Amino acid sequence: MTPEVVSENEKPESAEPESIEEVTVEEKTEIEAEPEAEHQEIETVEENYSNLSLKETLDEMESIVNKDDAHSFSKKFNALRDHANHKVADEVEDKKHEFLEQGNAEEHFEFHHPQASKLSALVNIFREKQDKFHKSQEADHQKNLDERLGIIERLKNLYTNSEPGVNLFKSIREIKEAWGNAGQVTKSEFKNLNNNYFHHLKMFNEMLDLNKEFLHQEFAHNLEKRQHIISRAKELLDEKVVQKALNELQYLHKLWKEEAEPVAEEFREKTWEEFKEVSNKIHERKSELIAVIESEQLENLEKKTKIIEELKTLAKPESINHTYWQQAIKRVEDLRTEFLKLGPVPKKVSNQNWTDFKVVLREFNTGKNDFYKNLKGSQIHNLEAKQGLIKTAQDNMNSEDWDIVVPLFKKLQEDWKTIGHVPRSQANKVWDDFRDACNTFFKNYREKNNATGDNWKENYKSKKALLEDLKALTDEEGSVEKIETIKNAWNAIGKVPKDKLSINTEFNKTLREKLKLNKINEFDLKEENLSESQLTDKARKIKNQVADLESEIVQLENNLSFFGTATRDNPLLKDTYEKLDSKKEQLESLKLSLHNIIAGE
Repeated sequence: MTPEVVSENEKPESAEPESIEEVTVEEKTEIEAEPEAEHQEIETVEENYSNLSLKETLDEMESIVNKDDAHSFSKKFNALRDHANHKVADEVEDKKHEFLEQGNAEEHFEFHHPQASKLSALVNIFREKQDKFHKSQEADHQKNLDERLGIIERLKNLYTNSEPGVNLFKSIREIKEAWGNAGQVTKSEFKNLNNNYFHHLKMFNEMLDLNKEFLHQEFAHNLEKRQHIISRAKELLDEKVVQKALNELQYLHKLWKEEAEPVAEEFREKTWEEFKEVSNKIHERKSELIAVIESEQLENLEKKTKIIEELKTLAKPESINHTYWQQAIKRVEDLRTEFLKLGPVPKKVSNQNWTDFKVVLREFNTGKNDFYKNLKGSQIHNLEAKQGLIKTAQDNMNSEDWDIVVPLFKKLQEDWKTIGHVPRSQANKVWDDFRDACNTFFKNYREKNNATGDNWKENYKSKKALLEDLKALTDEEGSVEKIETIKNAWNAIGKVPKDKLSINTEFNKTLREKLKLNKINEFDLKEENLSESQLTDKARKIKNQVADLESEIVQLENNLSFFGTATRDNPLLKDTYEKLDSKKEQLESLKLSLHNIIAGE
């Protein structure tokens, strides 16, 4: 049965009916006659990542991986991945160069970059997301294909099986809207699917006996769209950001191709030529963009060249000492960071510029390494001197010829202080050996003298008197000095009877109370007359307290890191910063005390 065409008076849904896109044979030919090149994508300038550090590159990759639409950033991710691989390879090559310069064989070189695992993990996660997206996309494409086939079937039924009284304008409007809203299908399906849709649309138009009024409405609607697109393109001529103008022009070309065709024949060529002319003018502005980029690259080249020249000066100093190299190392690191933050340079000199930078860094590192190799030689000499003192101490530690050996050990201790640093790997061992020999001798010396000369009961009386003096102290001015005097006198007194040993515990308890009252740390007292075992015990206690303080400082700093604006101006963090400063000050004081004990000062 022939479908009924509803007249204008029978369309209450809209005052102006939506047009039906009629594609006749002549129109189709005209549309296809427009050169395909005119609709090609607008070129964009690739983003450059050469100024990113390895950490910044990995952070960018991690940011993309964490996006829900990570697949949309595939090109950017791949560029970042290549840049990261390049960075890792360069750093491994630098490590290898340093390894070989130290005289090692190449086949013994082994180095696993600390960031290589993270890079590999990010690439694997991104690949898994890509696979998941493609599988999801395949399912969506199949769903969209079924939906579009259903729409075509509805269109076919509209002109073959429509019942009398069907509002064809409303029906075709709904079908076209459904077609426009339907999702994408695979490229292999789209062409046949699209041709099939327009074939049945053409059959529908023919069924309407080429309703001229309706067709004119469609042409007028599309012409209005074209004029709006042209108007927006002209506005882009004044857009200051050239890249933004190019990107939007690409979108306007897509809109033109998909939504602004067809129009009446007398407007087709005219509107297209006008749009093409504006597009060409916008394209011509690419030269402005290129000129700006070239200017920036030349400026970057000048800055990078100056950095290289300064590095060359640092690599060949006139005077060489430890202080110079420490300052130079810091300056080189600053220059290296500045160099890597600068943007790209002209492509024709990019490789040479990067090579010059790496070469001068290697020259600097070679000079620095040579200096510290020679410094290591002097440390070996110091090690041999200290080992000689250890040998003398060990040979005489069991001697009881006090008149000769006591002055000898004092001289050995004085000589030890005058000898400079030894290799770090040997520092603890030689000190332990020397200290053990000295402790053995002085222990024997005290035991022999205590057995013959100490009056333990008199010692107890002396300590009892000192304890009473300590208990009587308050926090008045001069109390700290009195505490030090009492403590040093206590240290000088020998042993007490075994049944009176509790006096030592009582003294230590009272000492802690008086120190707390006078707000002074036990380790800040200036003590004298300590035996070797007492010094060792004090050093052990200080080391334990240093470890505790370092742990507390790390915890406080971690707590501060959770605040986005963890500055001293933040009133909420004032107490935390004051506590942190106090802990650090106490830590430095303990470290100084420990150093003095170890150095024998």
